[in-house]
Amino acid sequence: MSLRFRLGATALSLFAASLVHADPITLTDIAGREVTVDAPVERVILGEGRQIFFAAVLDGENPFERIVGWRDDFRQASPESYDIYAEKFPDLKDIPTFGGFKDGTFDIEQAVSLDPGVLIMNLEAKAATDEAGYEEKLAKVGIPIVYVDFREKPFENTAKSMQIIGQLFGEDERAAEFNAFYEEQMARVTDVIEAQTDLDRPLVFVERAGGYSDDCCMSFGNGNFGRFVEIAGGTNMASAFIPGTFGTVNGEQVIASNPDQIVVTGGNWDAYVPGGNWIGVGPGSDMAVATSKLEALMKRPAFTGVKAVEDNEVHAIWHQFYNSPYSFVAVQRLATWMHPELFPELDPEATLQEMHARFLPVDYRPGYWVSLD
Repeated sequence: MSLRFRLGATALSLFAASLVHADPITLTDIAGREVTVDAPVERVILGEGRQIFFAAVLDGENPFERIVGWRDDFRQASPESYDIYAEKFPDLKDIPTFGGFKDGTFDIEQAVSLDPGVLIMNLEAKAATDEAGYEEKLAKVGIPIVYVDFREKPFENTAKSMQIIGQLFGEDERAAEFNAFYEEQMARVTDVIEAQTDLDRPLVFVERAGGYSDDCCMSFGNGNFGRFVEIAGGTNMASAFIPGTFGTVNGEQVIASNPDQIVVTGGNWDAYVPGGNWIGVGPGSDMAVATSKLEALMKRPAFTGVKAVEDNEVHAIWHQFYNSPYSFVAVQRLATWMHPELFPELDPEATLQEMHARFLPVDYRPGYWVSLD
């Protein structure tokens, strides 16, 4: 390539960049804070790497183009997703990573050096952010924080969060299109459940990250997957024992409650617990291995003689549905497990395939759930 051509290409690139004009907008984030940001934002720091799940929806051509820094959890917490994206967008491996807010390893100087227009944080990190005074410190160097939420109250906050991010990215129409799809797919469950005058709700125990440790049993209270179960037409067993979103239920209590169905959330967590008993469901996962691990988990003392195990009403599902805009897929899957007679034509896998085809830049790969029946 000649020097003249290279200079010409550079000039065109700079000219194209100059056409993107940012204006200050004031929005109210999920924490109820009014935040002023120059938008569309061309340089973004993600407070959690798995936030790429929403960026991929809104920036379908290249979800990493505007990401200048992120927390290094995507590769560790969802390695199968990381590999799929890295295969198509290898430059993601060069994105600078940083520590977390909760463990106090976030580096403000590093953040400043990346020159971001905004830092997008999950709502659950706000307490740690407030305690460390990060908002004030970052405000002094001109970096606004915007809070979103797909985890604490996903059904109240997913659409609003997508709308907020759409404003930040200058992708309002894309966000509205996804939100319409989200609401349409949720209604395929909620309309049916709400129409039942005498619904027989099975008692469901959701074990959070089963096999991640030797302890039993982490679960969900009235939020997150616990709420997924209720919306899909079940009764969340752990809500009577866990006052918040997350907590632990004693193994003896599982036996005493005798749930009708058991759902274990899983993922490939070899980075955290090498060779662990976790169930590695996720895109492209090995179903035979996942099934074998799920069978082994059901042999623990907490599930001895439990109705769900005796009846083979035992399932595993991708853990990351709990912290992404894709929660509606999990609701559909739970509904078909709990009430197959009410949803004979509902196909959650087809829904997931459609979402990939319409909104995501990577191809669909099966493996997000498995059942012992």
